[in-house]
Amino acid sequence: MSKISISLAIFCVVALATINLSSAQNSPQDYLRAHNEARARVGVGQMRWDNRVAAYAQNYANQRKGDCRLVHSGGPYGENIAWSSGDLTGTAAVKLWVDERPRYNYNSNSCVGGECRHYTQVVWRNSVRLGCAKVRCNNGGTFVICNYDPPGNFVNQRPY
Repeated sequence: MSKISISLAIFCVVALATINLSSAQNSPQDYLRAHNEARARVGVGQMRWDNRVAAYAQNYANQRKGDCRLVHSGGPYGENIAWSSGDLTGTAAVKLWVDERPRYNYNSNSCVGGECRHYTQVVWRNSVRLGCAKVRCNNGGTFVICNYDPPGNFVNQRPY
């Protein structure tokens, strides 16, 4: 085997490993696992992946590819969105939302000391179908969206 063949083989292995790593933490199972772990911590049942909801999320993510702006779709589902100037995995986006948990006060059913409504949507007991999507934007950033069916975060209702 020549040095060129060996070098080419090594390059292909490294390229394939990079491709697999870049898709890690962005699969439907990854999104579901991150959501369902947060839900289990508060005794809420698991969500399931819904291809119809995921198609809606992907369609909207594609619309944001040109500007990567944090603008909600205004659609029929509950919705969490995240943005990063670099690469952001789907599970990292869910972690951002779940990390709002300390700001949710169950007794007063309110946010204390900052935003918590992304977290409450993640754990909203009646939201049982999930669909998420991620795009790399033209500016190099990342836009991640998860949609929830039925939606949550209703005034005067507790998430769980």
